[in-house]
Amino acid sequence: MNDFVRNSSGILMREFGGYFGSPVAYVFIVIFLMLCGFFTFSLSHFYESGQADLRAFFEWHPWIFLFLVPAVGMRLWAEERRTGTLELILTLPVTLVQVIVGKFLAAWLFIGAALALTFPMVLTVAYLGDPDMGAIVCGYFGSFLMAGAYLSVGCMTSAMTRNQVISFILSVVICLFLVLAGWPPVTDILTGWAPVWMVDVVSGFGFMPHFASMERGVLDLRDLCYFVSVVFFMLFANGVILQNRRAS
Repeated sequence: MNDFVRNSSGILMREFGGYFGSPVAYVFIVIFLMLCGFFTFSLSHFYESGQADLRAFFEWHPWIFLFLVPAVGMRLWAEERRTGTLELILTLPVTLVQVIVGKFLAAWLFIGAALALTFPMVLTVAYLGDPDMGAIVCGYFGSFLMAGAYLSVGCMTSAMTRNQVISFILSVVICLFLVLAGWPPVTDILTGWAPVWMVDVVSGFGFMPHFASMERGVLDLRDLCYFVSVVFFMLFANGVILQNRRAS
């Protein structure tokens, strides 16, 4: 266990530091902050709503993450395969699981850092009224978990191909399916002709219902288990794909 933590944390620190050694990371953060501000203040009319909460802020995260998070995940393994460094990494005295966990956590922490930079939104809503800080913290936690689920999909698709564009497109398509599966307009259409149990099954696979409860400030163990399960399954698939590549 000590070797696992030490090796994974070493990879994590190396990968995390690498993000800020490139201007791409700063471009990502600026775009993320600009999109959050635009959608919250312009499209959701934050000031006009007259409510001291961040619901208008969190409700756009599934759609912002849909394109930005796959952009982070697409290079994790595709770049290693393209440059031929994947074989070198796999010869190091670390296990494949340690490399996968380290690279994933580094990318997840980078996204978390970008999310943390939206803290002025909390100060704004606190200045305008008396918000429920518990609901805001829960919303941030749910957003961070959902970003991890998006990223795990990107890790899996990045391992499938050495082309980053293909990895990005595949990741967006899979994540879009998971978003639409639980999106109320889609479930409302299904309700018109499908049995209730089928609607519940389809909705259960979607990001939106599980994130919506956290967005409201409700921390349900089922929602937590859902996002953790998605991350675990996608990273497991990531490992299987890489293991097959190494075997071949």
